[in-house]
Amino acid sequence: MSNTVVITAYWRPKDGEGAKVEAILRQLATAIRSEPGNLLFVAHRSKDDPAEILLYEQYKDEQAFLDHRETAHFKSLVLEQAVPLLARREIRMHSILD
Repeated sequence: MSNTVVITAYWRPKDGEGAKVEAILRQLATAIRSEPGNLLFVAHRSKDDPAEILLYEQYKDEQAFLDHRETAHFKSLVLEQAVPLLARREIRMHSILD
């Protein structure tokens, strides 16, 4: 059985904050993709609702995801910069069915 975990996060920027959130996500993507336990990080914009952003992340295991949440870039870019600009933030952890 795979230990890989998948994280989905739904973000909705507050009105007028979308461009700032996108800029943060570009920086975040580069930083996350360099983490040793990260397998994939992709940000998606909804075709049905352009204000909705889906983050799709894969980590080699749950510890790699927990380590990710302790990085300086997560604390700065997500918690300090992005979260105050969001009207909604929802996170789910998934395991891969083998």
